[in-house]
Amino acid sequence: MTVPSMTSPRVSDSRFRAYVQFVLALFYYFLARALAHYGAQGIASDQWVPLVEQAMLVFLLLLGYAGVGFSLNGQAHPISEQGLPRRRGWLGESGLGLAIGWGVVVLCAAVMAVGGGIAIGFSFSRQAWGWFLADAAFFALLTLAEEIAFRGYPFQRFARTVGSAGAVIAFAALYAFLQALEPGASKASVSVAVVFTIVLSTAYVRTRALWVSWGINFGWKATRALLFGLAIRGVSNHSPVVQGDPMGPFWLTGGGFGLDGSWLAFFVFLAAIPVVYGLTRELDFRYNEPEIVAGGIPVDLEAASRGQHEAAMGEPAPPPLVQIAPAAAASPSPASQAELFSEAGRTPDLSAGAPPISGNESE
Repeated sequence: MTVPSMTSPRVSDSRFRAYVQFVLALFYYFLARALAHYGAQGIASDQWVPLVEQAMLVFLLLLGYAGVGFSLNGQAHPISEQGLPRRRGWLGESGLGLAIGWGVVVLCAAVMAVGGGIAIGFSFSRQAWGWFLADAAFFALLTLAEEIAFRGYPFQRFARTVGSAGAVIAFAALYAFLQALEPGASKASVSVAVVFTIVLSTAYVRTRALWVSWGINFGWKATRALLFGLAIRGVSNHSPVVQGDPMGPFWLTGGGFGLDGSWLAFFVFLAAIPVVYGLTRELDFRYNEPEIVAGGIPVDLEAASRGQHEAAMGEPAPPPLVQIAPAAAASPSPASQAELFSEAGRTPDLSAGAPPISGNESE
């Protein structure tokens, strides 16, 4: 069933107000990143800083956006409103996104293997498997923080201002700008960031939740790093179990930057847009139906319809009188009896009902 918006109808939600809230949410995102970065360095050792930093960032984003949504938008369930509802089938939605992200990586790896090859090394020590699980948790938190920031409350507020399509384009440009600041970024990496954001935003708009988009994001990053040992934005030591070294032209592999900077990934994600659109058809039908929000005025629908009917049909006719007991039959007069017998051809016997004749009258 559709998760209804819990925004109070008394809270004004104009486009200008939504834009101001978007600016505040975006500012809070950069503030939370800085707090999480310095906070993790202060409480964790160097090898645990990346994991602790992402955990703190997720916590700060959820807490901050929930507080803003509750206080400024009157949201009774601000965590669900951010795109994380515990609705029926949410695990299946995450699995669908994970399968899409995994499929994109497998397709890219197959093309790279044919175009040049991938040299893969393995390490199966107990310590390596322990860090493998820690890296899996790191990517789960990293991608969840990205979805909350780029498809959660800030995206929803900006979509209220310019519409869903405008928000998709604007956040694709914003994410591409941030990726352009990464060391080793190129035109290909910026293009991949744009089309990758469109894929994730399409998944959110179609499902009104972050589960599918988070699964795609997590599958895209974790599968490359943990299962194939490929570089993620120039970092190639994420997986202690698998180490991959792609061989082939730069446009195919992205070089040391990884698939994020390859034109191969750009075209694969471009083809993934209609795939995501088609696979989320049922979820779109289920969660994007027009929402009916109560106006706060009680209405008696039965009385209103009855009044309309009476106005159209006129005043109702009075109910007919019903006779319960039969009326007593009146005895016919002698004249009436004579008329009845004359019609039947008989002579009435009037002596039976006539009074006795006195002697004087007979004389």
